[in-house]
Amino acid sequence: MYKLYPHQEELVQEAKNSFRKGFKSPCIVSPCGSGKSVIIADIVKSATEKNNRVLFLIHRKELKDQIIETFKNYGVDMSFVDVYMVQTLVNKLEKIKKPNLIITDENHHALAKTYKKIYDYFSSCLKLGFTATPIRLNGVGLSDVNDTLVIGKSVNWLIQNNFLANFRYFAPEIINTHNLKVTHGDYKVSDLTMNRIIYSDVLKTYERLAKGKKAICYCPNVEFSKKIANEFCESNIKAIHLDAKTEKKERESIIKDFREGKIQILCNVDLIGEGFDVPDCEVVVLLRPTKSLSLFIQQSMRSMRYRPNKTATIIDCVGNVERFGLPNLEREWSLEGETKEQRESKLQDNPKTCPECFAAIDKKFLICPCCGFEFRAEQEVEIDTTVELKEIKENDFSFRLNTKDWKECKNMKELRNWCIDNNYKPGRAYYLGKILKLI
Repeated sequence: MYKLYPHQEELVQEAKNSFRKGFKSPCIVSPCGSGKSVIIADIVKSATEKNNRVLFLIHRKELKDQIIETFKNYGVDMSFVDVYMVQTLVNKLEKIKKPNLIITDENHHALAKTYKKIYDYFSSCLKLGFTATPIRLNGVGLSDVNDTLVIGKSVNWLIQNNFLANFRYFAPEIINTHNLKVTHGDYKVSDLTMNRIIYSDVLKTYERLAKGKKAICYCPNVEFSKKIANEFCESNIKAIHLDAKTEKKERESIIKDFREGKIQILCNVDLIGEGFDVPDCEVVVLLRPTKSLSLFIQQSMRSMRYRPNKTATIIDCVGNVERFGLPNLEREWSLEGETKEQRESKLQDNPKTCPECFAAIDKKFLICPCCGFEFRAEQEVEIDTTVELKEIKENDFSFRLNTKDWKECKNMKELRNWCIDNNYKPGRAYYLGKILKLI
């Protein structure tokens, strides 16, 4: 039987107070690793004890057995609960009993048409959402489906109070994914074939920063995930690939072996993310560039579950930190989402990178807390946050550096070269790129 911590009980009471105040669809916002499952279980138990029916919506079939087990362990009367994957339920709405409360897991997905169809069908029901990131990929808020936000404790508070582990973050200094195509707001998976030179350093970087520790690698595609797992195995580090097609029994066996230390590295593609329960690990390796804040938060914080004296290690080989800042960045959420000014101001909060150990650290540090490197004024550089990693080939440098007119530049690479040749700071390329609509 679980017992809520005071800050979790506070969140439950604030959600209940929202209903008492007349709100029909609040959304609880709480960081990854803050105990979302037990908070949900407590609310579901409270509702069912009053003979209210609860419909719990998930977006991935892998999560169904997991949440049902949590509910049962919490003492929930499952005869009052329906747990459905959204894609399944949307075609059989007339076949289930009408709920009194609809709870949506990973509520940032709730603006999709499938969710709205369910909400419209049960329009008189109260709704409650849960998410760590109440915002869509394009910066749009959740005002179409929620009427108030209930904000939980911050990542920094959870770290300071020993509910999340502190972390060290390592990343390349400059990244370029300018040529990657975007589909449905994120990078197209089939195009995420990254530079072999960069990826060939994964093993070396892991051994330098996290040798012997359990790690989860997030890869761009299945083929690459299997390849990375094989490279670890060839170096006598037990690794295995896991994906949505892995049979349930095999997956359970893999997770068990990972928990017991028989497997050291889990390689996957977006599977071990939102809501997916895996044993504690100390390291994550990000090999998949993304434009999704939610995906970044879910993956980068996977290693931050608390254990005494633990410091998580986040190895970001694709520079996602350049787009989102560190996982503990204080973010201001609203139902309306982000304005253009807010999105641009966040760029100022992005960390700087230590040229010695490549740790991503706060700009205020004059001495790197990870390796002791001392920054000098002349070493401070302005980093163009639009720069992203790509495969480097000879023809990338075919652009004539003595181009006289910046308007002739056809992409950001050419603009950056023009700025370098004409003694402009890197930020100038970002400004000119906006004018040329290259960004």
